[in-house]
Amino acid sequence: MERILEVKDLRVNFKVRGGIVQAVRGVNFHVNKGETVAIVGESGCGKSVTAQSLMRLIPSPPAVTTGSIRFKGEEILTKSLRQMETIRGKEMGMIFQDPMTSLNPTLSIGKQITEGLVKHQGMSSEAAKTRAVEMLKLVGIPNPESRVSQYPHEFSGGMRQRAMIAIALACNPSLLIADEPTTALDVTVQAQIMSVLKDLQTKLGTSIILITHDLGVVADSADRVIVMYAGKVVESGKTRDIFKNPKHPYTRGLLRSVPRLDQKKDEPLIPIFGTPPDLIKPPAGCAFCARCDEAMRVCVNNDPALVPVEGEGHTAACWLNHPLAGEGGESA
Repeated sequence: MERILEVKDLRVNFKVRGGIVQAVRGVNFHVNKGETVAIVGESGCGKSVTAQSLMRLIPSPPAVTTGSIRFKGEEILTKSLRQMETIRGKEMGMIFQDPMTSLNPTLSIGKQITEGLVKHQGMSSEAAKTRAVEMLKLVGIPNPESRVSQYPHEFSGGMRQRAMIAIALACNPSLLIADEPTTALDVTVQAQIMSVLKDLQTKLGTSIILITHDLGVVADSADRVIVMYAGKVVESGKTRDIFKNPKHPYTRGLLRSVPRLDQKKDEPLIPIFGTPPDLIKPPAGCAFCARCDEAMRVCVNNDPALVPVEGEGHTAACWLNHPLAGEGGESA
């Protein structure tokens, strides 16, 4: 299968007054053509920083980004900002968390769609406007001929998100990065937005990176899942393997904290107690150790590597998966 994106040893550090925040710490993953890969984890785990790094949207300084990001075989991190301008919007599209702050309030929705078409595809203003109407129709916005001239404040939250999708997909990018595309939307609209993305992926063959903390959305739409914690990948694999056979205590904790259809009314959700570690001074061992009910002595000072576990392409970074864990695994 063709790999459209390959990320190796990605590290993003931010210099702040108290020291250096190690926001992303050696992340590795890939995305195949036409598939949806979800990156999940609680707030502050590094998933949005990872996503923005792929498009070189994190300013340097204050950030220092190292490693390798290869898109269609070309290294992204060595490209100039001028070269990146030809990739953003044309080859890579992005849907941001909050469409109200991401959309320009002084420009009509149509103008914001046509900008990329004129710049990247050399369309005339008239042809670009026709394409903008087609895109609004494609993402399910009613009366696109009149809506194309309206401004963001005249759209509802769900329609603004649809407009963001139309802008991101106008130039038929090979890769779409959707950063929390359903945040702050009600459940019905969430389902509609994800349905739009699925339909467009089928029609256009776009690869999607879905950044979210909503495991319900992931279960229904992702082919593979990457679980991040404290700036690192702690588990990755096919969606069915992650949900049916999670191999990292953090992944199991995430799944326990989500309501299930077969759950009894009086059955409580089980939260993950504690807080993530300080990434200015990350722990020497497993970053999840202090919150883990299954922690062993080895976890305190030794950071586990990602190792293969049951399932095709399924890996997890936990000492419980080490072949000797059953013999010398004393509790911490």
